[in-house]
Amino acid sequence: SASAVSLSRQVQGTGGSSAVSKCSAAARGYIQDRFLRLLVRRRRRRAPLVHRGYYIRARAVDHCVQDFLLKTQSHPRTQILSLGAGFDSLYFRLKDMGLLHHTVVYEVDFPNVACQKATLIKRIKELSALVGDTGGEGLGVITFSGEDYKLLGVDLSELSELERSLEEAGLDNEIPTLFIAEVVLTYMENSRSDALIQWAAEHFSQACFLLYEQMHPEDPFGCVMQQHFSQLNSALHSLAQYPDCEAQQRRFFEKGWTECSIMDMNEFFTRCTPEDEQQRMQALEPFDEYEEWHLKCSHYFVLTASKGMESSWTPLLSNMTVPHCDGPVRMAGSITAVVCATHSEIPGLRRYGHHSVLIKPNVILTTGGFGEEDGQHCRMRNFHVLIKHAGYWKAGCVKKENPDKRWDERLYHTVSCLSSSLALVVGGRTSPSSAGLGMLWLKFPETSNASDPGDVTVELVSLQPAAEPAALRWRHSTTEVIFKGEKYLFLYGGRSAMEPVLGDWYFLHTQELSCTVIPVEGPVPESRHSHSACSWKGGVLIAGGLGAVEQPLGSVFFLRELEHGFQWQTVETHPPLIPRYSHTAHVHDGKLLLVGGVWFHSSSVPGITVIDLMTGLCLDYTINVERLEWPLMLHNHSSVFLPNEKELLLIGGGGNCFSFGTHLNPEPVSLSLSNILTSH
Repeated sequence: SASAVSLSRQVQGTGGSSAVSKCSAAARGYIQDRFLRLLVRRRRRRAPLVHRGYYIRARAVDHCVQDFLLKTQSHPRTQILSLGAGFDSLYFRLKDMGLLHHTVVYEVDFPNVACQKATLIKRIKELSALVGDTGGEGLGVITFSGEDYKLLGVDLSELSELERSLEEAGLDNEIPTLFIAEVVLTYMENSRSDALIQWAAEHFSQACFLLYEQMHPEDPFGCVMQQHFSQLNSALHSLAQYPDCEAQQRRFFEKGWTECSIMDMNEFFTRCTPEDEQQRMQALEPFDEYEEWHLKCSHYFVLTASKGMESSWTPLLSNMTVPHCDGPVRMAGSITAVVCATHSEIPGLRRYGHHSVLIKPNVILTTGGFGEEDGQHCRMRNFHVLIKHAGYWKAGCVKKENPDKRWDERLYHTVSCLSSSLALVVGGRTSPSSAGLGMLWLKFPETSNASDPGDVTVELVSLQPAAEPAALRWRHSTTEVIFKGEKYLFLYGGRSAMEPVLGDWYFLHTQELSCTVIPVEGPVPESRHSHSACSWKGGVLIAGGLGAVEQPLGSVFFLRELEHGFQWQTVETHPPLIPRYSHTAHVHDGKLLLVGGVWFHSSSVPGITVIDLMTGLCLDYTINVERLEWPLMLHNHSSVFLPNEKELLLIGGGGNCFSFGTHLNPEPVSLSLSNILTSH
């Protein structure tokens, strides 16, 4: 039918665009593949985040394919059947590496894709030479036929036609066979993809299946991902019926496979990628989108299934001793999110990587970040203020005196209020490849009775104190501490253009902004950025963060004031805090609240965690978003806690969701925490 033809065109479009992305990743050294550029004509440089996404996909497929070839090398003949292969170069890479001594590779795709690819292979000497002289004209659906390579033009959803064509091409159902489906089956109706999975198990005596595709459609990132594919007119059909790892595994067992293992891509990267390779990849390009990378990885899985194999085929059971993240997170309850009660539309707060601070009771100043200004996505120049008056929030842009001298439109900076009329901006960045930014004073008028955003003015005063080099970092924390009755700002962690993660600290004397040496004893916390830091009892509570090799941390430390200096103390939590980063935090009444962030548990998104600092008891609460009409993405957000009302305000948040578009939380959200903070 005509609609089926246009649908197949849309799906082929996704294949073409993924080939361009793989090509871009290969050009930047993420994947070693000299054949892609011969098969893919279009050249486009993709973003580092997209390079990483295609890197992990290619690594997962190669890891499993090479494991299959290794495990079956004693067999006289084996075969690989790549479903929806598109312009993939797998055959040429394996042949070039000398791995196809007794293996035939079959590729199937839509007839027009297979014809285009066959034409390319015949035309390009480097490709046709690898297939060998016997490579020649195909017949009918077989568009290209070499001794160990057959290319077929068949619609995968027509199973009987597929079976007939493969038989004609020489596929043997009695020898070890690996089926590969890399983001292919999900574009078919479930009844048809299920039939294909079952057919493979029933008709082949020794079979292995490799599946790579999306999952978790219901959480905020999943919603953005689904919407993207629906807009492309190539909906992901598997998601509704098979939303997670358990459902996919059940699917394969029910369709006749006897062994099946599955993991999401965070787990694959951590457990099946050697650490030196992780570090090589992480150093290829300046990169600062950790949240989006980890979310992308938690929404894709790799699955391997087998049946009838002489020795079990389990490429995903790695020998690495990294704890396994399965099992749902136990929740102690839920907290309902509502859109903030405001008098007016609040433009200007759709942003992430910004900072919000209470500069006076009921007055919140938000600065920096990346977001939407005048209909454009850009680094934010405007300062923004929220004022609570008579139970409602009023919003507006702030008048800046001598603006933009040294503001530099920064992200991932901190703002610390030192008095009712003075705040200090520390660090931040413009682009991740440029050096961090230094310090800046923000001065506001003394008047405390501002009831209208128009009343608030901010004067920017640039300064280059002696302590400036300490500030050239971002994703750090600056927290007020008290030592011998004097106020200091404790500047800790973060990252810089040169160092992917920092573990050092400075005490800034707030009067003259000089670094003061104060002795610190105790176990030094591991380096981290995107952690949280709160003032408590004259010291600082540091929680979570992203550590070396981009692994989330679950440690909590208290920097405690002693007579002669400070001491690091570990705060034991039980159950142990789930490692997370890019969250915000507040202390109230002996309890540490962690808000949002990113963790590797793909079964749920972080809500609010309450740690009792006396007992170490750690309770997780989900955020109920039924009353919001849009996905609430709680990373790179800011939050302000109003202790009298026990109200938590969440401002901004979101990010660039892989290649699926940018999501910015449209409005501030309010959570009432009185239920979970009442003393039991």
